[in-house]
Amino acid sequence: MGTIAVWFRKDLRFHDQTALAKAILALHEEDQIIGLFHLHPALNQTFSPRHDYFYATLKSFVDDGKELNFPIHFMHGNIFSALDDLLIKTSDLEALYFNYDEVGFGRERDDAVIQHLNSKDIAVFPCLDHHIHSAHDILKADHSHYKVFSSYYKRWSKAEKPKIVQVDIDKLKKHAVHLQRKFADGEQVYQELLSKRITQWEHVGEQQALQRIEEFTTETIDDYHRKRDYPALQATSGISAYLRTGQLSPRTIFYAALDKIQGRADCEGIETFIKELAWRDFYNMIYHYYPKSKNEELIEKYRGLTWNTDDADLFKRWTEGQTGFPIVDAGMRQLNQTGWMHNRVRMIVASFLTKDLLIDWRKGERYFEERLIDYDPASNIGGWQWAASTGTDAVPYFRIFNPTRQSERFDPNGIYIKQYIPELKNVPVKYIHNPITMPDSVQKESSCIIGKDYPKPIVDHRVMREKALELFKESTSNGDA
Repeated sequence: MGTIAVWFRKDLRFHDQTALAKAILALHEEDQIIGLFHLHPALNQTFSPRHDYFYATLKSFVDDGKELNFPIHFMHGNIFSALDDLLIKTSDLEALYFNYDEVGFGRERDDAVIQHLNSKDIAVFPCLDHHIHSAHDILKADHSHYKVFSSYYKRWSKAEKPKIVQVDIDKLKKHAVHLQRKFADGEQVYQELLSKRITQWEHVGEQQALQRIEEFTTETIDDYHRKRDYPALQATSGISAYLRTGQLSPRTIFYAALDKIQGRADCEGIETFIKELAWRDFYNMIYHYYPKSKNEELIEKYRGLTWNTDDADLFKRWTEGQTGFPIVDAGMRQLNQTGWMHNRVRMIVASFLTKDLLIDWRKGERYFEERLIDYDPASNIGGWQWAASTGTDAVPYFRIFNPTRQSERFDPNGIYIKQYIPELKNVPVKYIHNPITMPDSVQKESSCIIGKDYPKPIVDHRVMREKALELFKESTSNGDA
């Protein structure tokens, strides 16, 4: 008789879970299976909204495990000392299964864990589960990786997709081990982290996630390509946080969308949505092959850009949603209030920070990392480098978003703006996108005095656009030289 362990991380579900399914499959009649979660001190030094949401999700997962008679046991402290302690508490441990991280901190940690346990004669089975296609799946004929999404997507769309993984829940219940007393110290740390939570998240957990993808693919997906860019509409999937924390697997999402294609003449909404899953795989692949991209521009000639360093006040105004550009401010306030931001608005606020304020994209990326409940390193880094024109397949530097035009196009009636900026609730639609143009009489009628109730624009977009162009042209000239 031996014990097999499953180490959960950002895969908090019991359905379509690769590591869990494979661990159960490996069980012999007399074997036991233990569920583990490691509370890494380096990941909990602060407690941001992202942590708040994650621990709400983790609690839901732990509660689901209890109902299945499969308790989650908590390790804590340095990962190596935690694993050594695990070997003491489970002296018959034979193997550890987990879903491998291909990028960033997780990749470094997982590689170190594999080496550490192998040195102690413990079998380790890293599984690929977080993406439809891993970083090594979609390659060119010469086995090099893609740098342009359109070419990558052509190959991605033709590649055979992995099937949904079947998890034998009955066998899991039968072989589950209960060692809560031995892990009481870890349980205490877990409870302490839960006590830091201040937000009551209404829709967390695997069942809520499955319900959400069913609602989206049944009610909304057909219009996804037409409506997804309008933040006032409930037209996006709303599954990004579920996907990030693993309450949903990408395979489940893919097949839920694919199933809706059957018998439909117009599938553009579905195809557009599926392409977003491919973008997620693409950015994961890019971060895997460019592990320095969290701190370094992918385009070498832009690594010497002279970003605005006298930016403390401007950056603060951006983070607080006090720039005087309503669509930017609405987006930042949505982020601060809800931990989430509409994707079109993410592009707008990122472009504004990098092109209108000339502030280093890394500062924006770090702020999103702290605040977003759906923060995914690869996608976030990819998105910021795209907006800053420094990444692979990024928007050209001379295509600079005009925040007012973006606002007029994607929030024409100012509904989204007024939802998050109550100071502007009485402002006529004619002025909602550029309140500084309101005559004094209209400002008084609207109870919104510009410069008092709502800030004046902190920069002139036309002036800053020219400065941004000069900045990139100078860098390009230096790079060519």
